[in-house]
Amino acid sequence: MMRGMGNMGNMMKQMKKMEKQLAEEQKVMEAKTYVGVSPDEMVKATFTGKREMTDLSIDPKAIDPDDPDMLSDLILAAVNSALKQIDEEGKQTLGKYTNNMPGL
Repeated sequence: MMRGMGNMGNMMKQMKKMEKQLAEEQKVMEAKTYVGVSPDEMVKATFTGKREMTDLSIDPKAIDPDDPDMLSDLILAAVNSALKQIDEEGKQTLGKYTNNMPGL
């Protein structure tokens, strides 16, 4: 019976260690900058790893008063590009901790 308690103690230590590593890697990821770019590179959206937009750069050539929908599409493409980068890095970086955990 005591032998099972030792295994449980080791498992708890490993979980604490993994939890600490996960938190450290999450901090590193959140401190990074991600830049999404529209297909024609006329719009760039910059985000932190916390998914907060910090900059939006628009080439003046993208501003066509006769076609406001084009600018909107370029902005959406750049924003979605940056968010996709954040998601993909999150899966790669943090996924190793959550892939085998039910409910995560």
